[in-house]
Amino acid sequence: MAKKIKPEDEVSTEEKIKEAARTVFMKKGFSATRTRDIAEEAGINLALLNYYFRSKEKLFELVMMEKFQAFFGVIFPILNDPSTSLEQKVELIADRYITLLTETPDLPIFILSEIRTNAERMVASVHLDKILVDSQFVKQLHQRRPDMHPVQLIMSILGLVVFPFLMRPLLMQAGNADTKMFTAMMNDRKQWIPKWFDSMLKVK
Repeated sequence: MAKKIKPEDEVSTEEKIKEAARTVFMKKGFSATRTRDIAEEAGINLALLNYYFRSKEKLFELVMMEKFQAFFGVIFPILNDPSTSLEQKVELIADRYITLLTETPDLPIFILSEIRTNAERMVASVHLDKILVDSQFVKQLHQRRPDMHPVQLIMSILGLVVFPFLMRPLLMQAGNADTKMFTAMMNDRKQWIPKWFDSMLKVK
């Protein structure tokens, strides 16, 4: 007689599979990952994984949406806060993104590689276009610099934050830096990025 799965065991097993999927997808990406890899990482058999999640695609979509929302979820509340200035928004974006990416340095590579193949779905899932257009950040920027396209500024800010993490292995090797030194440099950028942003606003 098959052993009945208790509700608490079901939750535990499901979470174990999700955590294993996060780990394997982050390491290998979608194409190189097999459901067997996830089952092995979770310490369960393949049949049990299939009982909870019928396909690799379903698991990947779950993980992808989670990571995508973590990546962009940092910026949305900041952009839409009516109580902070442009300068304060940039300080918060730099601080929170650098903290997030220091804790999960492989996140940008994972997100960007998958956006290349699923950009429309990703934008639609979080209404990225509407959020940016209607944000307090854009309204404040129009008041300050009506000649400057807001996307230009957002790209510049995210580039200053995200690019070093994308290039981290090369930058560490070229600069003879270890992880501790790289983290210290990124923490320094929390102070430098708002200054660079201020310079961008003043350029005519």
